[in-house]
Amino acid sequence: AAIEASAQGVSVGLVCKSLLGKAHTVMAEGGMAASLRNADPRDNWEVHFRDTIRGGKHINNWRMVEIFCQEAAARVSELEEWGAIFDRTKEGLIAQRNFGGHRYPRLAHVGDRTGLELLRTLQNHGIHQGFEVYMECCVVELIKENDQVCGAFGFWRESGQFVVFKAKSVILATGGLGKVYKVTSNSWEGTGDGHALAYRAGAELIDMEFVQFHPTGMVWPPSVQGILVTEGVRGEGGILKNSDGKRFMFEYIPETFAAETSDSEGEASRWLKGDPEARRPPELLTRDVVAKAIRSERIAGRGSPHGGAFLDIASQRDAEYIKKKLPSMYHQFMKLGNLDITSKPMEVGPTCHYVMGGVRVEPETAMTTVKGLFAAGEVAGGLHGANRLGGNSLTDLLVFGARAGFHAAKYSKEIAEPFNPSEDLLKKMELISLEQFDPERTENPYSVMEDLQEIMENNAGIVRTKDEMEKGLELLQELKKRREKVRVEGNRQYNPAWHYALDLKNLLCVAEAITLAALKREESRGGHTRDDFPKSSESFQRVNSFISDKGGKMVIENREREPIPEYLQKLL
Repeated sequence: AAIEASAQGVSVGLVCKSLLGKAHTVMAEGGMAASLRNADPRDNWEVHFRDTIRGGKHINNWRMVEIFCQEAAARVSELEEWGAIFDRTKEGLIAQRNFGGHRYPRLAHVGDRTGLELLRTLQNHGIHQGFEVYMECCVVELIKENDQVCGAFGFWRESGQFVVFKAKSVILATGGLGKVYKVTSNSWEGTGDGHALAYRAGAELIDMEFVQFHPTGMVWPPSVQGILVTEGVRGEGGILKNSDGKRFMFEYIPETFAAETSDSEGEASRWLKGDPEARRPPELLTRDVVAKAIRSERIAGRGSPHGGAFLDIASQRDAEYIKKKLPSMYHQFMKLGNLDITSKPMEVGPTCHYVMGGVRVEPETAMTTVKGLFAAGEVAGGLHGANRLGGNSLTDLLVFGARAGFHAAKYSKEIAEPFNPSEDLLKKMELISLEQFDPERTENPYSVMEDLQEIMENNAGIVRTKDEMEKGLELLQELKKRREKVRVEGNRQYNPAWHYALDLKNLLCVAEAITLAALKREESRGGHTRDDFPKSSESFQRVNSFISDKGGKMVIENREREPIPEYLQKLL
């Protein structure tokens, strides 16, 4: 987004909560999806469209998916031009691997370090494009004047000093909200900042009930619980086994799979018969299916010793192949778990990985429902529907990052002068940000954070029920009151407790949005599973959930969406 906006000739500032290049993107290891057709000439954007809509259980924003699938290949090629070093086929083309939910091998990859390579390439290219970078700076609130966003208010994490950014437009590219859950692959930055900032600025959130629990995170030792084990392990042939040594995924193929799969090769029937020679293994079903299967095996008493399942690639591939194709996974387990994955199976279990819901944006421009505010990447909702396909996240960043940058720059050029925020408004923001230093307060921010994660894990986790969620909403209201009594000690200079206290405001906002939306959707679909409504409902297939702030209260409504036009419907 910053690269594209800068290319349009406007002044750009890139504000990072942490360091430049330190982002959750590094956890997207397996690859980036694009119909390059290097591994299978039958692939094209239309098949990618069909896979993405099906993976999202038909509630995606169809126009976003169309744009995404049509532009993904060009964005990957552009990344290559900027210096990305991809794995290669024998012919020298970008190599592509199989991934869950994709009809053909579609994921361009760099071993199992694709996200890191994407970040490295954008960073190396971007720092020469003339934009300013402000690192370790945390944005606390967006600034609005005359119903449009005109900047941001934040503080430097090291000194605690406040800072104001004046701008004609603002792009949110803040990622996800995984830290709202106890077990997550997300790092400390993933506290739903962009979702909450947009919500408080008056933007709408869409489909917040859909949270993706990646099937394979580390489960042991406790200090590394939740760290991602890339889907690339399964893409390279890894299989899932229970404590009895049985390969169990053949038991969990959805009844609708054969009907939904237009399959001239008969792969659906081969899977349903338990044929291990099927072209793609059932371990590469969509992530929601695999995560729930691992959970079911654990509940049935067939889980691994530490409450997960066994992911075995050692019996499928030789040691040199594993070290070549999955170098990060090999080192990760050796260093963090003292386990050699070339000779022993890994213990894995579901971990909160991604949120499909987010800030509602206009597909063509990536602008939110608030003038001057744009969003791209995981913080934006609509593209992935009820469940994101692996590999679609990295290309999402490229496609809609570029669009957000282009249109934010275009929007800014049409404004003569930026608005100047009033001194009174800025003073008020300062005072609110310092409330936690009041010595009369009694609550501990770490304690509130721990309770929040426990509530979300138990009351709005992988499997949900009405009673649990209603109880969860009650508990969240109590936590809101406790947050208002949170006290931090010391001064503002690099004070992690203060940073935690400020993050809590955003986390409580997204926690309420997730639970409220999940309670309203009385069906199971994609990443959202209701024990009390185990089947998908046709009436809910036509609606998306929208959350907004009405007079200080979080309000949800379901709206019917525009039907997919005939020329795209044919592809399904």
